[in-house]
Amino acid sequence: MNMEKIRDFMRRKDVKVSAKRYGIDALGAMAQGLFCTLLIGTILNTLGTQFHIGLLTMKFGAQELTIGGFASAMVGPAMAAAIGSALGAPPLVLFSLIPVGYATNMLGGAGGPLAVLVVAIVAAECGKLVSKETKIDILVTPTVTILAGVGLAALIAAPIGAAASALGQVIMWATTQQPFLMGILVSVLVGIALTLPISSAAICAALSLTGLAGGAAVAGCCAQMVGFAVMSFKENGVGGLVSQGIGTSMLQMPNIVKNPLIWIPPTLASAITGPIATCIFHLTMNGAAVSSGMGTCGFVGQIGVYTGWLADIEAGTRTAITGFDWLGLALVCFILPAVLSTLFCEAERRMGLIGEDDLKLP
Repeated sequence: MNMEKIRDFMRRKDVKVSAKRYGIDALGAMAQGLFCTLLIGTILNTLGTQFHIGLLTMKFGAQELTIGGFASAMVGPAMAAAIGSALGAPPLVLFSLIPVGYATNMLGGAGGPLAVLVVAIVAAECGKLVSKETKIDILVTPTVTILAGVGLAALIAAPIGAAASALGQVIMWATTQQPFLMGILVSVLVGIALTLPISSAAICAALSLTGLAGGAAVAGCCAQMVGFAVMSFKENGVGGLVSQGIGTSMLQMPNIVKNPLIWIPPTLASAITGPIATCIFHLTMNGAAVSSGMGTCGFVGQIGVYTGWLADIEAGTRTAITGFDWLGLALVCFILPAVLSTLFCEAERRMGLIGEDDLKLP
């Protein structure tokens, strides 16, 4: 009887422990928070610097931050609030997650995004449990949410950050030791994550995936997005080209569920472009790690690579951006994914493995 009451209470408070809710819904929302702060901030800073836009390069306040800098600084609060929104948090819980996200991201260091994911979920659910249960809800709900979140962050954010950073370092080290094999592995896995209803951007950010491994991740994401966009042009036209090519290949997930064979062409393309990126062009992502998992979405991946080039020049590790660099970026991110995916797709069409409307978007 008591267990039944607990289940009823949890249902009433909309607290549902599930892999989909925490591993897909929350993670996807977290990526949106990342995009609206860190990624947009990076884009604005790059545009301001390269095109000498005064408004975007102007620095404000004692911290001397640009507009893009202010946006990037709010990544922790934005991720936490986005996660709370995905979990259906009521207003007082949602607003209380802002300081929770800020504290967690700071304490988590390089693994801040992963720490925010864990802590924000726990804090949001704790806040929901007490929300509107007392006559002093305005005091109780924010207090419980903030104490639960910041308290948990103090305990686990730094270890999570250290573990995520260590794993990312191992992947990056392995990529430099075995650029061919790891180029394939990283490219394929991150590309698959981009198309799945999870966040490849959040994964790359959580693992601080940069360097050659970041370049392979960019290759894999571009193969999925550009690949699906071009090979489905017959069915979806210009609208599908844009929505998948600079939006997301996740739009094809319903079709993949119906016919998983349509996923083979862009995945094979990523297995080819990954090692080309690491072994031939030595494509590195020395910009923000989150850009490694964005592909051609808003051209964030390419902007990240370019920002990294500029940072390398400023640091003295690169003398200039060469034509070979630009050729590699164009081939890995756009030309090869389009050509290879189309060729593999046409082969499957001729074998009858892909039907006429198998790639048509809903």
